[in-house]
Amino acid sequence: MKNKKLILFICIFLVIIAGGGIGVTALLFNHPFNVSKPTFIYIDENDNTDSVLVKLETQLNASTLTGFKMLIRLNGYTVRTGAYRLAAEQNTLTAYRLLSHGHQTPVKLIVPSVRTIGQLSRTVARQIMADSASISTLLTDSLYCDSLGYTRETIASLFLPNTYEVYWNMTAQGFIARMQKEYARFWDKNRRAKASEIGLTPTEVSTLASIVEEETANRAEKPTIAGLYLNRLRIGMPLQADPTVKFALQDFGLKRILYKHLETESAYNTYKHPGLPPGPIRIPSIEGIESVLNYAPHNYLYMCAKEDFSGTHNFAATLAEHQVNARRYQAALNRMR
Repeated sequence: MKNKKLILFICIFLVIIAGGGIGVTALLFNHPFNVSKPTFIYIDENDNTDSVLVKLETQLNASTLTGFKMLIRLNGYTVRTGAYRLAAEQNTLTAYRLLSHGHQTPVKLIVPSVRTIGQLSRTVARQIMADSASISTLLTDSLYCDSLGYTRETIASLFLPNTYEVYWNMTAQGFIARMQKEYARFWDKNRRAKASEIGLTPTEVSTLASIVEEETANRAEKPTIAGLYLNRLRIGMPLQADPTVKFALQDFGLKRILYKHLETESAYNTYKHPGLPPGPIRIPSIEGIESVLNYAPHNYLYMCAKEDFSGTHNFAATLAEHQVNARRYQAALNRMR
């Protein structure tokens, strides 16, 4: 590398001596990019020198790449994948150094709270170099999940919805490895102790949190609903959570659970199978997880959607109280037809 740089500077020096110094300086230190704001170019595994030049020309409206091409001829260029932030004030020489040395600019990766691994894979793949198929293939492979300490059913609990700073060229394996680090950081001694106090593992906390989040979007209600389901678990009462039936049916648009739906044969149907389902029914948010770890203690065992259709619930400690609430809600539904 040092020899190549030496050759470059000798060549430039000789050109300058020959009287072309002004022209060479203009080529190396001009500002070829016609962009109104800093712009990313993304170089992936399929790129070569020619395609990188095309990206510079088309995506950054480069007025001339003569100086860039000269640097490539003199000093060589190894294509390095990544996301590179280039601005109008970037001159040819600094742009060349940035790309040839692989000095990437970190990007923001948003890990979403979604219902399926397929949705997760597609959303993440739109933000990094790894494609959705490579991510999904790993996360649906039983042996791979087992190597991480999960099953295909519990792997969703590995992911914590948040915004992370990453390098765009991360692979599927690199993405999962980063999520493992974030998981270990989140599940510190304090949170693990809280989970242990309520008799759950971190994975079980995520599973319960996923049910809570499917039950309500109301932040204030989440700890109350978490406490209700914990009360049921403690006394061995079936969770009877409608969202688990929707998950079993894979029909997330189902508006009303009917008796025929409750007969669905699935380990996720908490009307037929006591305890928690095999794994999360969505990737729960950090807020949802915290609502379980910091649940509201009370004696409620039942809840029913409020008759005002506000998305909140009436809670009850006894079946008789619950039936009163349920009749009010059914009457409101009938009025709405």
